[in-house]
Amino acid sequence: MSGNGALSTASPVETHPYDCYWRPGNKLRPAPPRLRYDAMWTQSREDILKPWMEFHEIPPETPRTRLLVDHLWQGDELMDAVVDRIRKMPARQGRAMLNQALDHGIESVENPPAEFVALFEQLDNPPDWYDPNLWERGRQLWNDSSLAAKFGMGFGDTFGTFVGDEVAYATGATGRFVNDTLRRNLETTAWFRKMTYRGALERFSEPFKDTVRVRLMHSQVRAGLRRSWGNEQFAHHGNPISNSMMMGAAMTFGLIPPLIDHQHGRTRTTADLEAAVMYWAYIAYVFGVADELIPKSVAEGMETMDYMVAYAGGPSEWTDIMMNAAFGFVDKGFTGRVGRLVFTPVLGIAAYYGGEELVRALVRATPLRDARLQPWTALTGIAVHANVQFRRVLDKLPGAKQRARQRNGELLWWSATVLNQALAKFGGMHDASYTHHDATAATPAGCPVPHAPHVSG
Repeated sequence: MSGNGALSTASPVETHPYDCYWRPGNKLRPAPPRLRYDAMWTQSREDILKPWMEFHEIPPETPRTRLLVDHLWQGDELMDAVVDRIRKMPARQGRAMLNQALDHGIESVENPPAEFVALFEQLDNPPDWYDPNLWERGRQLWNDSSLAAKFGMGFGDTFGTFVGDEVAYATGATGRFVNDTLRRNLETTAWFRKMTYRGALERFSEPFKDTVRVRLMHSQVRAGLRRSWGNEQFAHHGNPISNSMMMGAAMTFGLIPPLIDHQHGRTRTTADLEAAVMYWAYIAYVFGVADELIPKSVAEGMETMDYMVAYAGGPSEWTDIMMNAAFGFVDKGFTGRVGRLVFTPVLGIAAYYGGEELVRALVRATPLRDARLQPWTALTGIAVHANVQFRRVLDKLPGAKQRARQRNGELLWWSATVLNQALAKFGGMHDASYTHHDATAATPAGCPVPHAPHVSG
């Protein structure tokens, strides 16, 4: 695409005036009509952010929030172009070319397309603001967060995925959660675990390559949904898996664990948070977030997180479809009674981190809509405080800093990956290859999921 904001190659069926990539000096686009503030997200923001910033229930408009609104219309310029090129190549040739470039460098590919060259120009050259030493400190700090804090991040991700408008629409419409839960869970937990490794984003490391493959999947989903839904859906929602959503997710993943620890008495400093921001800012860079959107300070990181959570929106028809697929059985016979006994405490735990209103929105269309969240929420508060206080005691014992440096592959992610691998093998799936959406970019016109809800613009 040219630098003057010409139309994206990611929308080969139809075009739309806002389907382009922003350039400095361009007029900023208005918000997609679906974007709205919702108070149900306030508790999850206020509890952890208020000690660090001037908190407003409705985030004020700033140059950064305006840029976030604008970039809801755009995806990942470099990878979207690669996906469009791959769509025109013989089957599997594009995937093979990408893997060869990941393993041996783009220079090893004979006559690589210009789109591939541009992508690897970005991947092979970290930006000027990247500080590998600060990144490593951020990795250590994030790994060293309490188990309770990481659970908080996990529940935040659950709310964002299944309640928030943008991710719920993309996940639901592709049928990924309903039709292939095991593969999706395995790939997600495996990727998070690998991000905890020392040197995870060194250019030729396996976690780096997997991150690029996940980035490719995101672009494949964008291309497929853009083709299948056309301008009506785009005009209402903006781009699925937008650049702004990716940046907001990175900052919530990066900041929630240290902020929860701080909230419960395990003090974190601004310098600690600077390291956490660097850790996830560079992850966002490898994921294809536009440089102008990537926070370069703690204040910008918090502003990004605060705005994107406050305006996450939802729940939607897709929330109901996916949650019914997960929990629709809990009012049916013995298995349903056992399911209710198991999942009711989980919802109570979730309510401690996100608030009751978010939990009710999550399960509003399921038999768990009236689940009793107490005493589980109160008990979770006790357990979280106990876990964080235990970590505070360990921090004061000899060797604490060495233990933090050596922690590599948090038990939470390792155990979750092992569990998901076992379930996936039981279901006949043997690896996390990140190839599930290789055909999605060529989705023809028409809704990708049978009987999908219609959404008007």
